[in-house]
Amino acid sequence: MEDKPIHLTEKTNQRSLYALDGLNFFLADVRGGVGPFLVIYLLAVLHWNPAKIGIVMSVMGIANLLADAPCGALVDAVKKKRLLIVAAALLMGVSCISITIFPKFYCISATQIVNGVVSALFGPAIAAITLGIVGHQKFAIRVGRNEVFNHAGNVATALLAGIVGYLLGQEWIFYLVAIIAGASAVSVLLIRDDDIDYLRSRGGAIKTTPDGVVALSVRALFADRKILIFAVAVTLFHFANAAMLPLAGELLTQHHETFASLNMSACIVAAQLVMIPVAFLSGKLGDKWGRKPVFLIGFAILPVRGFLYILSYNPIFIVCVQLLDGIGAGIFGVLSLVVVADLTQGTGRYNLVLGAIATALSIGASLSIVVSGYIVNAWGYNAGFLFLAAVAAVALTIYGLMMPETKGLQPISAASLPEKTEKNSA
Repeated sequence: MEDKPIHLTEKTNQRSLYALDGLNFFLADVRGGVGPFLVIYLLAVLHWNPAKIGIVMSVMGIANLLADAPCGALVDAVKKKRLLIVAAALLMGVSCISITIFPKFYCISATQIVNGVVSALFGPAIAAITLGIVGHQKFAIRVGRNEVFNHAGNVATALLAGIVGYLLGQEWIFYLVAIIAGASAVSVLLIRDDDIDYLRSRGGAIKTTPDGVVALSVRALFADRKILIFAVAVTLFHFANAAMLPLAGELLTQHHETFASLNMSACIVAAQLVMIPVAFLSGKLGDKWGRKPVFLIGFAILPVRGFLYILSYNPIFIVCVQLLDGIGAGIFGVLSLVVVADLTQGTGRYNLVLGAIATALSIGASLSIVVSGYIVNAWGYNAGFLFLAAVAAVALTIYGLMMPETKGLQPISAASLPEKTEKNSA
């Protein structure tokens, strides 16, 4: 399906694009909730025990896991995607403030459920708005720019939260996130609704009728071999990646306990800083060279990173190895969105597939931490890192040998599909 022209002045369209920059910057940390800061607050201020903290922290992850696919389908179906982000951001802000007002176990657990559900909306909603504004041909470059602002926002928010928590108290971090959530809502409202093409934002459609949009059936969608191969490859990638930083953090704590927090912060900030130029280049090169050669670089770096961790426990060396995470994750953050857009052209199910793959990634991350924990407990950290490196090598092999280049794939059309389709009211 060809991109429809948007009948707007260049000035009007630029305003929406600049507002999209602001949205990605402000939503950087809002989309993940208060995360690590909540752990510090519960431990240092409320004096909760680790078991109680673990339950509350797991609630958000479970809620997010269950909400990913439904939220993707919701983003596909709803035309007013800006209002989805406004509602989600405001709910996130209110729930963060509620943590300080009602610091009880069940109340905080409830806020974590809310945060888990609404955070599942942000990723597909931003991707949909971006695709709806710029169209498929410019999507790779624009997603790269989105990720630049996203990583810059992560760094800025982490630094600001640290300063606010130190000067004003830990509870003010929650107020800060609420303020940033409000800024996110303002940013998305500055995007003109008319600049977002509804059909493009959901990956087009097989065809449209006076009654609505005819989309590919879910059964036919997930029978697509290319989508299944991609889902398996990226899930294994995430399985291998998710536990590496926590294991590195444990090593730093065991061997350099005095500076463990400082070293861990250095790992996180260093990776985020590397992700900024990598995200920009990933969009540019993915558009120029094709998706597969650039994505293969991200896949190839992960097994190398896992192997390097076993060579030294020196904190400076570990921080340097963590820089590779900035390359791998920077490429993954951009091209995973772009490849899914390539695979779902003409299906009308772009955001549903994004949500389904996000569910698989979450399952992979959870299993990664559990399995690697057992391996480390039985055979040590070197065995854990080598196991993760081996899984990463399998992911690289599957993607390299079985996944075709997706740039230039022809969109699905009604004439090419004998399968039953589903109709969604526009």
